[in-house]
Amino acid sequence: MSADEALCLLPATEQARALRDGRCSARELVAAHLQRIERVDPLVNAIVTRTPERALAAAEEADRRRARGDDLPPLHGLPIAHKDLQDTAGVRTTYGSPSFSEHVPDTDALQVARLREAGAILVGKTNTPEWGAGSHTFNRVFGATRNAWDTTRSAGGSSGGAAVALACRMLPIADGGDLGGSLRNPAAWSGVFGLRPTPGLIARWPHSAPWLPFGVEGPMARTTDDLALLLGAMAGGDPRDPISQRDAHVDVATPLAADLRGRRVAWSPTLGGLPIDAAIRDALAAALPLLGEVGLDVSEDEPDLAGADEVFETWRAFMSATGLGEQYDVNGAEMKGTVRAEVERGRALSVDQIVRATRLQAALAERALAFFDRYDYLACPVTQVDPFPIEQEYATAIDGVPMGSYIEWMRSNSRISVTCCPAISVPIGFSAAGLPVGLQIVTRPFGERALLEVAHALEACTGLGDRLPPPAA
Repeated sequence: MSADEALCLLPATEQARALRDGRCSARELVAAHLQRIERVDPLVNAIVTRTPERALAAAEEADRRRARGDDLPPLHGLPIAHKDLQDTAGVRTTYGSPSFSEHVPDTDALQVARLREAGAILVGKTNTPEWGAGSHTFNRVFGATRNAWDTTRSAGGSSGGAAVALACRMLPIADGGDLGGSLRNPAAWSGVFGLRPTPGLIARWPHSAPWLPFGVEGPMARTTDDLALLLGAMAGGDPRDPISQRDAHVDVATPLAADLRGRRVAWSPTLGGLPIDAAIRDALAAALPLLGEVGLDVSEDEPDLAGADEVFETWRAFMSATGLGEQYDVNGAEMKGTVRAEVERGRALSVDQIVRATRLQAALAERALAFFDRYDYLACPVTQVDPFPIEQEYATAIDGVPMGSYIEWMRSNSRISVTCCPAISVPIGFSAAGLPVGLQIVTRPFGERALLEVAHALEACTGLGDRLPPPAA
């Protein structure tokens, strides 16, 4: 590793301070990350489109702003690579689809524009499954992203490229998206943090179903301080997103260290009886005492999640038909089978099924709110299995229980998604196979600050932040 690359090992907050203090220039920092991407990415295939000339030009402009004494935005000079589902004007955006392998959008997605205005510098795009479907990052345009801790295994998805790029220190911050675990699952499998925010905290555009609250965008990072930094830049409303909360505020400026004594956490080892492989059960059982060590009062309990699977799978299908129906009609034969099947299922939904899912979700959200009148947090597994072999499309069985679809094995995430409560994936340990395991912490809507505080305390306890996966060494 070169001396320049050593900059990449610093947390994003320290990189930001070095830029503001003049200890390094934006051009130096961006060049160091580009050098690291060139060296490390061939081992993992996380950053699939690169924009070095554009990035260096933007870095030089950032340095000129600092030299003039201009006010600097919060992410001034920090490199970022956007998920390849996010439109980037003038930069190839494929959505992981062969039909869009050379697609170059004319406009930026809202978060791309917002993070650029916040000072982040685009160095490329991160890999994603085709149309973001499934928690395994592979497609026929770029191939599969490999797990940083064992390159024979899956990185998860759909934000798998982002998670691996963070774990390998190729990026200091990354954006992700989450419908049924697309941000939390790869974060857990990469040993980084991923925050699924309350729907409406972070505005989204474009969006094919803007009134539905299930799909969100959120920050991913290597430390909780970095996560808070990026969340502050991403949060906020926009008139193009009708459910965005223009006045919603999360305090990311105050230090995250907090006195957690007296806060109550309910521990749910199976989140309503889900199968959990022994590797995950054992790792979480070993980490469970940490909840008490950081000051929380721990009880074993869980909310009533009856109907959650039906709610998620109905709306997942509906959103597939809404968002991908036109592509299905034009290029359906080129879509991967699981995507085609999801569109077809969505088109076959009856009014009665949608009415039932709507009512079930309303009752579920009410029960979740009542649960968080009794508890400050819910703790539960993020993932139900260790990362599976990279050649496999999804986990077909968990603890001996067959999985019926490419999304059923992610229910530890999707059951939380439909409550509309925020959740964070916290690196908590390693399985017997040496693979990262995450703990999911959930709280009441718009309680992101409380999530960051407990995640920060656990981060200090585990001391996992400095551990590097083999490709990052």
